[in-house]
Amino acid sequence: MNVLVMGASGYIGSYLVPLLAERGHRVRAAARNLDALTARGWTNVDCVAADVLQPETLDAALAGVEVAYYLVHSMGSGKSFPQLDRAAARNFRRTAERVGVKRIVYLGGLLPPGERSIHLDSRAETGEILRDGSIPVTELRAGIIVGAGSAAFEVIRDLVLHLPVMTTPRWVRSRAQPIALIDLLEYLVRVPNVPETSGAVYDVGGPDTLSYAEMMQVFARAVDRHVRVIPLPVLTPRLSSYWLDLVTAVPANIARPLIDGLRHDLIADDEAIRTLIPLRLHSYEEAIREALDAESRQAVPVRWTEGALAYRGSRPEVAFYSKQMTSNARSSVPVEVSWAAITSVGGDAGWPAYDWLWRLRAVIDRLLGGPGMRRGRRHPTEVRPGDTIDWWRVVAVEPGRRLTLMAEMRVPGTAVLELEAKPTTEGSTIAAIAYFHPAGIWGLLYWYALLPVHIRIFEALAGGLATAASRLAQPGPSPS
Repeated sequence: MNVLVMGASGYIGSYLVPLLAERGHRVRAAARNLDALTARGWTNVDCVAADVLQPETLDAALAGVEVAYYLVHSMGSGKSFPQLDRAAARNFRRTAERVGVKRIVYLGGLLPPGERSIHLDSRAETGEILRDGSIPVTELRAGIIVGAGSAAFEVIRDLVLHLPVMTTPRWVRSRAQPIALIDLLEYLVRVPNVPETSGAVYDVGGPDTLSYAEMMQVFARAVDRHVRVIPLPVLTPRLSSYWLDLVTAVPANIARPLIDGLRHDLIADDEAIRTLIPLRLHSYEEAIREALDAESRQAVPVRWTEGALAYRGSRPEVAFYSKQMTSNARSSVPVEVSWAAITSVGGDAGWPAYDWLWRLRAVIDRLLGGPGMRRGRRHPTEVRPGDTIDWWRVVAVEPGRRLTLMAEMRVPGTAVLELEAKPTTEGSTIAAIAYFHPAGIWGLLYWYALLPVHIRIFEALAGGLATAASRLAQPGPSPS
């Protein structure tokens, strides 16, 4: 079939696209950010830029499509996400009707009885809007998805690996039916081939019903850790979301709506889908082991991608999500000159801001057994993957645009630095983006202890690179 995956750069989409192609479908992957799709390195997949909030971009993406997977939600867009989800679903449905799409497959969320969270209400409303048209919609409703990158799974991973003893809110007693990512993907791939699923809504879940406390204990056993869970009634879901933001690397705009939906049991009534599509569902513990094993089989992406194991030092105990900071500086010089400044950092030329502090950090790293700055760089201005720049390793180069460096210094986690040059109408902008994946409690303490210093350093780094670019643009002999 001709298949479109809308939201292909997201968590489910990035796994579903290659699986559909592997099964012989002609797949078109669509997302707002085309770079995020091309970074996946997919073969035999047509990648296009399309934004569900910009209807004029959808016609080309949906043209000739028989089955369209809708995997879009705006949970990370702030408090207005229900309104955005509403507009996005209407735009997508209307365009799909106009170009003649035959089936829409939508992934929603399990709905608890009684009062629901704003997040779950929005997911349910999206399904209703998609069904409010002439195209048959198949909606699958899932709860906790067990796979690397799933927000609920990563919260559990970070809690177990960061806190051997944890005080937890009352919602850890809530029960859920976690489903393995590979089982959910199998349902998604198969439903278009089963005529009876047209126009129907199905709950999907795994074979185990567990409380969140039990899920943490099972995860701890799977990774050979021990945790002690102490529930506290005073921790409300709102307070819990702020607490999780502090002790895990899962972004707050993802964790908070997730926690708001955990006040109730989320049990799947999945008898109907299991009758139509019989699968041997993986147990929760099997799903954990499969998720960790799948990480180890990941190919190295062409650029930094959140959660890629290759960019976490190939250490699955390091947090999937990263703590981040971004600094930007404007420059009046062309982007080519800004790029030249970026590719000249380190080595004998030093660093364009706080060079003495970079050298002091290198001395500390050498005392801890790390490389420090003794390695320098192969060439003063050229960079290629595999090069060293002081204690950094060049892991990706997008010429004229982006340099990705991974730290090989001694830190309790994995640090990545991306330096970007972007053209503007006035010249160019240089961005310094720091990502840190903490490893355990020491990684979190390292991040928070050095946060004020790092903010100053990376702001100065972006500004220093802009200044260096301006010097390069001046007439006269090139600086050594």
